[in-house]
Amino acid sequence: MFKIQKYKVIASLPKELNELRELAYNLYWTWDHEIRNLFRRLDRELWEATRHNPVLLLGNIDQKKLENRAKDEGYLSNLQRARESLEKYLGAKTWYQKQYSENAPFHIAYFSMEYGLTEGLPMYSGGLGVLSADHLKSASDLGIPLVGVGLLYQKGYFNQYLSKDGWQQESYPINDFYNMPIKMERDEQGNPLTITVQILDREIQVYIWRAQVGRVPLYLLDTNCPENIPEDQDITDQLYGGDTELRIKQEIVLGIAGLRALERLGIRPEVCHMNEGHSAFMALERVRLLMKENKLTFAEAQEATRSSNIFTSHTPVPAGIDEFDPSLMDRYLGHYCESLQLSQDQFHSLGGVHLPQSKGQFNMAIFAIHMAGVYNGVSNLHGHVARKMWHYLWPDLPEDEVPIGHITNGIHLPTWISEDMAELFNRYLGPRWFQDPSDKSVWNRIQQIPDEELWRTHERRRERLVAFTRRKLRQQLENSSASPADISIAEEVLDPKVLTIGFARRFAEYKRAKLIFSDLERLLAILNHKDFPVQIIFAGKAHPRDHIGKGVIRDLVNIIRGDEFRHRVIFLEDYDMEIGATLVRGADVWLNTPRRPREASGTSGMKAGINGVLNVSILDGWWDEAYSNNLGWAIGRGEEFDNPEEQDKYDAESLYSLLEQEIVPLFYNRSANGLPREWIRMMKNSIQNLSPVYNTNRMVREYFQTYYYPGLERWRRLSADNMGPIKQLAGWKEKLHQHWNDVKIISAESENGQDIQVGDQIRVKATIDTGSLKPEDLKVEVYYGPLDSDGTIIAGKNVTMQLQKQLKKNQYYYDAVVPCEATGQHGYSVRVFPQQNEIDKPSDTGLITWYSA
Repeated sequence: MFKIQKYKVIASLPKELNELRELAYNLYWTWDHEIRNLFRRLDRELWEATRHNPVLLLGNIDQKKLENRAKDEGYLSNLQRARESLEKYLGAKTWYQKQYSENAPFHIAYFSMEYGLTEGLPMYSGGLGVLSADHLKSASDLGIPLVGVGLLYQKGYFNQYLSKDGWQQESYPINDFYNMPIKMERDEQGNPLTITVQILDREIQVYIWRAQVGRVPLYLLDTNCPENIPEDQDITDQLYGGDTELRIKQEIVLGIAGLRALERLGIRPEVCHMNEGHSAFMALERVRLLMKENKLTFAEAQEATRSSNIFTSHTPVPAGIDEFDPSLMDRYLGHYCESLQLSQDQFHSLGGVHLPQSKGQFNMAIFAIHMAGVYNGVSNLHGHVARKMWHYLWPDLPEDEVPIGHITNGIHLPTWISEDMAELFNRYLGPRWFQDPSDKSVWNRIQQIPDEELWRTHERRRERLVAFTRRKLRQQLENSSASPADISIAEEVLDPKVLTIGFARRFAEYKRAKLIFSDLERLLAILNHKDFPVQIIFAGKAHPRDHIGKGVIRDLVNIIRGDEFRHRVIFLEDYDMEIGATLVRGADVWLNTPRRPREASGTSGMKAGINGVLNVSILDGWWDEAYSNNLGWAIGRGEEFDNPEEQDKYDAESLYSLLEQEIVPLFYNRSANGLPREWIRMMKNSIQNLSPVYNTNRMVREYFQTYYYPGLERWRRLSADNMGPIKQLAGWKEKLHQHWNDVKIISAESENGQDIQVGDQIRVKATIDTGSLKPEDLKVEVYYGPLDSDGTIIAGKNVTMQLQKQLKKNQYYYDAVVPCEATGQHGYSVRVFPQQNEIDKPSDTGLITWYSA
């Protein structure tokens, strides 16, 4: 084999257009319409062909077109304005600088398996990746000192096309990193910056690439290095591809190599956020570094790092969590655990292998929980579901006290709003709708927008959606070698004046894409109504190994191929961010039909909401807390049936009734000048009420104020004085575990009788034997509340008992007053937790003693 010398060719830009290159490499353009339009104006067809990739566009555009633009004064003026806009954005004083100006510099590291920044960077499969990208964008807007870490996939997620029988097929185009808006990190000599990580008996090399997201750098790891054997080069080949061995390799690279990459770049994060359990091995590397540098034990280093580790779960079902066979964990991480002085059993227990619910598997979510200080779900309902799902990890706590919180997801409004709607908001709301999107007073001005303007803006979006759908449908028919007659039909499908329903998401079985097809006769009557017709546009992918999801797509596609459907229902192939954005910007109704409570959050309905599209959804995920009858519709009332067929039948009936009796009549109920006044009123209510809450500006600020900054403060306290506080805390916890069984509640009783009036109080007294521990090590509580039919306390509350006196050696008398606030049968018990200043939650140690005499 002859040797090939490599060199990079870049676009030859006229000097007047040099600033286009700078603009292309900062992904700020993904949420700035003016900069995007600069690239689109160079060559509209090529912009579409490159999937909105400005680097590839500049590298392939006809040189004559560039030279013409270099002489175009209007274009150059817009280019100058766009450059100044980016400079102003990067130089502006941010929320973080205003609120935390006195704070010493620090870093938050955000780890995620995927990022949906733009369709031209195919490193995402769906909602998790888009949420991760929106998280970075809002961190940039807020000026929060956050860096992202992920993997750079040679093939990324797959492209989708359908066979003749409607079965999903996958293709994997190779990504050309040198023609993407990312740059390889290099050393002072210009050589690629690399780090190493051990996989089995090999040290593999890992490249580091950077995508600049406004103010936030996103570092992407790539194992496709010539020094690696082909098997190792392929580790970062596909997102969610391969078998469990490939998955564990990817997660080692993401977590361990990810933290090492930051170290190599001179970044030592004080706070680390694991977005799902894929990156949880990061916590091991963080422990290893601390043990090595500070001569700590594993327990001490774990205690120190978990104080500022955050774990966010996005799945409401155990099946959605990565699990590995313990033998596989030993094979890939046994050597690593030896360096941490961890025995095999100790390591396995961190992943819950010993728990019956884990069925002998190493569970990455349980591991992340053990290595983090705080954990959260992604909606209010998901918080409840997560506490129920993980209750067995805290078996002695009431379910509602399981220490899993929630921060409801949001969307990055500037990314997902249509250009037309953004211009309308600029006119009537001013710039604060995107500068401070959580300010509700700004959104109250929505009511000032004239109905005519809002409706005409929305109608333009629907017209563009129909044109886009026809164009895409024609392309997919041509690609499938359809007949000229079939291809010509693409020009006639849909009607830009008809009520349009959008449905686009991952085709998992629980999302029930076929629910609306439960009664074909009834659906056809709705679609083909003589005066009030309806049309639906579907898009979505199933995971390559999800044959049930693929079957749903096949069944749906074969239904809509019938003559009675083909003009009213369309399935668009190869769902990506462009298709998703076009749908949420142009539909009238956004349909969501998951089987409750399987949707952890969902964000597509939020994207629809900012564009004035009305949600029609099961009360699941975010819609369960957002729904109000003046801004959208709920399918059912949150009922959950044990029988899935019964559930589907009930929900389908509810959906049909809504369409027939409320949604369709409201849309077509027009005033004398042709405006659907009541529909517009709901659009305004939806925008006004949803936009200030369900956005990532609010979400990221909530993460910062609730988790990031408290984690930083705790980290700084514990790591002071050569880690003295953390050694003390770890020693105290070790003593607790050794002597906790000595703690006993000898007695617990109340002074009052059985019948007590509302407004009275009862005094509860308890005698506690502290054993080898001191009273200051303990927190004694009364847990009280109404009783259900089984005699179990529901909606329990607690009050701290006060130490009154010492009775004899190791025995102490406590009491507390419990208010009687409602009638009915009530009960109480007494419990003891460990207590220490550095314990945020009494349940942090997992130790609790209840009165059981």
